[in-house]
Amino acid sequence: MGDDYSLHTQVVLLFSILLPEFAAMLIIGGFGNVKQAVHARGSRVRIAMIGTRGVPARYGGFETAVEEIGSRLVAAGHQVRVYCRGAADRQDEHKGMRLVHLPALRHKVLETLSHTALSVGHLLAHRTDVALVFNAANSPLLPLIRAARIPVATHVDGLEWKRDKWSGVGRRYYLAAERLSVRWSHAIIADARAIQDYYRKRYEIGSVLISYGAPIQDGPNSDLLAQAGYEPGRFHLVVARFEPENHVAEIVEGYARSRAEYPLVVVGSAPYAAEYTERVRRIVGADPRIRLVGGVWDQELLDAMYAGCASYLHGHSVGGTNPSLLRAMGAGAPVIAYDVVFNREVLAETGAFFSDEASLAETLEAAEKRRDQEAARGAAARERARTAYRWDDVAARYERLCHDLAAGRAPVEE
Repeated sequence: MGDDYSLHTQVVLLFSILLPEFAAMLIIGGFGNVKQAVHARGSRVRIAMIGTRGVPARYGGFETAVEEIGSRLVAAGHQVRVYCRGAADRQDEHKGMRLVHLPALRHKVLETLSHTALSVGHLLAHRTDVALVFNAANSPLLPLIRAARIPVATHVDGLEWKRDKWSGVGRRYYLAAERLSVRWSHAIIADARAIQDYYRKRYEIGSVLISYGAPIQDGPNSDLLAQAGYEPGRFHLVVARFEPENHVAEIVEGYARSRAEYPLVVVGSAPYAAEYTERVRRIVGADPRIRLVGGVWDQELLDAMYAGCASYLHGHSVGGTNPSLLRAMGAGAPVIAYDVVFNREVLAETGAFFSDEASLAETLEAAEKRRDQEAARGAAARERARTAYRWDDVAARYERLCHDLAAGRAPVEE
């Protein structure tokens, strides 16, 4: 939908599409026995992946996960449907996955939920054996999936309610959505042990631990970096959406206070964070060492930047296992991360950590003086990513979960 639509018009359009889908579901009587249908087809499972921007993956961690997992599930013989929004090139299929393109309200709060509502409406009229819902914020729609007797697992992501961008109302919504995901999901998927522990302590519920995978690079594309104006091993890198919980401002401030000689390259922006972006720009000021380059959509170049940086500065704090962190580790980048339990869980002994601007400035200065030790630390991070965060293992766990759900078995907590 274009930006010229008013919110009221978008809501009307949303329900004009959604209600016929619900009616179609009722007319066709789509409440069949999932276990019998799966048994009739043998081990092949029809799987719907709902709640992301879809594929091809051009945006974030959820989308990358859907592409990596979905393509492997297809290769294993399953039928995978992915619900997509906002794609300029609307393909019908990608890597064997069947794509369904639906609109969404262009609104900070309603974009994800409105698209998921349409996706659920389509799902009810075009059933699958299992639904995988990404993001606990979509949980108000889970009762519709449950009513259709479609087994559903929810990937809850991180602790969204802790993000500063949400007001009191938004924070209460995300907490309520978190509770609903626990109540209405057949299984909860946690991407980190710290998230798993949180749900166990807060809601006294088990979950299935399935993290993300890490792409592995054995070295940077030096020619591509040179073409883009970067010298391998002589720049620091940040890749993050501009949000308070990602500590971009604190990283830029810490760097600005330091005597670091290598430039800081900051990749990222945010569509609804003009105020925070302006705060970052004010901190940068006239410091010629800091480059705000915005989004880098050339994945090959971005991969080269991960593999070629002197250090990767990671400020994410509330999101569980972060795909950007795994990408940096897989590229052999020495990581300096904000000191929270999620980042320590992923990096283990391969990480260096900071807690404020002063400690970051000190760590950066030290890193530039000990390049050999930093290179060894990056190599250790890559080896950890290679062994502990493999997409093949991740997809195999999702396949096992889908088989359990379709067969009516309780998923095994790992």
